[in-house]
Amino acid sequence: MGIYLNPENEGFRDAVQSKIYVDKTGLIAYTNEFINTEQKYVCVSRPRRFGKSMTLKMLAAYYSCGCSSKELFEGRKIGQNSQFEQYMNKYDVILLNMQQFLIESKELGITDYLEQEVLDELTEEYAGTLDRQHKGLAAALRAIYKKTKKKFIFLIDEWDCVMREKQESETLQKQYLDFLRNLLKDQPYVALAYMTGILPVKKYGQHSALNMFWEYSMTNPYVFEEYTGFTEDEVRELCRQFDMDFTRTGNWYDGYMFRKFKHIYNPRSVVAAMSCHDFSNYWASTETYEALKIYIDMDFDGLREDIVQMLGGERVRVNTFRFQNDMRNFHTKDDVLTLLIHLGYLGYDSAAEEAFIPNKEIVREFENAMSTGGWPEVMRILKASEKLLEDTLRCDGQSVAAGLDQAHMEAASILAYNDENSLSCAIGLAYYSARKDYRILRELPSGHGFADLVFLPLPHTGKPALVVELKYDQSAYAAIQQIKDRNYTQALEKYVGEILLVGINYDKNNVNKPHSCVIERLEKSIPRSYVPNENVISYAGQKSDATLS
Repeated sequence: MGIYLNPENEGFRDAVQSKIYVDKTGLIAYTNEFINTEQKYVCVSRPRRFGKSMTLKMLAAYYSCGCSSKELFEGRKIGQNSQFEQYMNKYDVILLNMQQFLIESKELGITDYLEQEVLDELTEEYAGTLDRQHKGLAAALRAIYKKTKKKFIFLIDEWDCVMREKQESETLQKQYLDFLRNLLKDQPYVALAYMTGILPVKKYGQHSALNMFWEYSMTNPYVFEEYTGFTEDEVRELCRQFDMDFTRTGNWYDGYMFRKFKHIYNPRSVVAAMSCHDFSNYWASTETYEALKIYIDMDFDGLREDIVQMLGGERVRVNTFRFQNDMRNFHTKDDVLTLLIHLGYLGYDSAAEEAFIPNKEIVREFENAMSTGGWPEVMRILKASEKLLEDTLRCDGQSVAAGLDQAHMEAASILAYNDENSLSCAIGLAYYSARKDYRILRELPSGHGFADLVFLPLPHTGKPALVVELKYDQSAYAAIQQIKDRNYTQALEKYVGEILLVGINYDKNNVNKPHSCVIERLEKSIPRSYVPNENVISYAGQKSDATLS
């Protein structure tokens, strides 16, 4: 047993003995299927603090023949699998943390230092097999395989650290990729290679050297969807155990969505919230907002407008396929947006090919990044949004219209009102502060159509719900009448308490006062204990897919 070769299972043991442990051992059933197949090369990319290292500790504990781990996995999800014991503690495992090698390598260089460290342990373990000095790690492993027919499982953490931290050194990056290709590609001693990082495999011309890897990323995690973060059921159970409000937890930390699992939560933040019994920016606090600011301030045509649209609660189309999978080579705004998806600052709907800001925690990080300059118009709108909400709740349509006029003037350099969709984005931005107390639902199916915007108050806020209809070159009264005629309040028929009907019109020909607003109060005599159906609540940027019931 060593540090790199056949590590013991203390890391995973510490995890399962922790106060909060969510069972993700079901992932092992998939990696078992990949062993000694064409799918044995697996690259899983996730944002920082999304459990990548924890997964490697789990896989090392399960596969390494340097320990006995049956008691750690019995009773867990993988223990219910018919092949539970087939591969358990049956393989030589080589566990590599590339970040460690990059930090410690100094004069030797990352790959030379790595080979030296791992070869020392291999030589000790296979003293009778490695009877002469081998020139490199791959040559030594081939010699072991030739004499023993033993195969290895490679677990590689922070595989992309060279790409992220040595962005200017293309020579080093190419040398590093060549090393990984020679170590892993078409080598008879590889049973499974599972590597993790923030970025997918680097695209580098002829140095797309790791094209044997199957990629599972934030743009499409495929079979690993439920292992990307915490699922809705897992978070609901944690909220029950720790007496935390499930709806508020979703508002703060949900929003990553995939084809099958529509609600994936940030695991780091959920664990911190449960442990501290408080909601805050836990994930974002692990890295300075300057990291986000660098990218949103890039001068690509349309990028600022897209950022503002997402801040207003809209989605934007993005082409993720041209991204070079590094943090330096950007050619279009789509490259920047794709990087933000991989970094976790944006959610992504692969079916619609749309990006959005996933939750309250990330919204605040965007606000922080914008607050230090470069976005003065947007910051003025955000600061004025609290008064706009107060005026709305007082049913002061005239003040709301004036506030929207001001917000439109501030945003004119970034957003243009072309239709009701762009108007919806601007309204969402103007009501930015409402996210503290509301879930904002867009195009909510109800009655005989879709309500443009529904503001659903979070539990215990005591605020009324808002049903907002938008018109373009018509009238605010026509908007109110459409809410009534099409019975848009039907979606809230079981809602607790008061509802305000808000009609907003934008008249492009009225230069002095382009907005008009009418607000009516709809009284409902029903109890204040209603909790909305979680299956239809849309989080930031996500459209509702069913009526409330």
